[in-house]
Amino acid sequence: MNFQTSVKTCLTQKYATFAGRASRSEYWWFVLAYLIGALIVSLLGWLIYLIYMLALIVPATAAGWRRLQDTGRPGWYILIPVGVGLLTSLLAPGPTADPMAPGGMGSMGLLAILGVVQLILAVIYIYWLTRPSEPETNAYGPPPQA
Repeated sequence: MNFQTSVKTCLTQKYATFAGRASRSEYWWFVLAYLIGALIVSLLGWLIYLIYMLALIVPATAAGWRRLQDTGRPGWYILIPVGVGLLTSLLAPGPTADPMAPGGMGSMGLLAILGVVQLILAVIYIYWLTRPSEPETNAYGPPPQA
């Protein structure tokens, strides 16, 4: 699957499709487009970036879900790094947080722990998501068309 087809598939045909399997090319081309888009919109301001991220959380999660299933793993495993990332985002202090104020930046220890957890999860998930497709039909369906 090429770049354009992958993006079209993930954003239209399979926007919220968690059933089935996604090939490596479908997933990784979509991830590349997602990251390029995130970089561009981050330059336009935090509100536009937030809207972009909220709009793409469903198709990005669905694509990861299907990709994990393609490797024979349960798709719901993708919710672990998504959940840790969302928790970290919610706990992160804003840019104007005063570290000297009572309770200011008090969650920094927890944020440091979550950062380490995210790093470990990133290594595990990159490994899983780069594995070849299971060549035969598995519990999640037939192999995807590359």
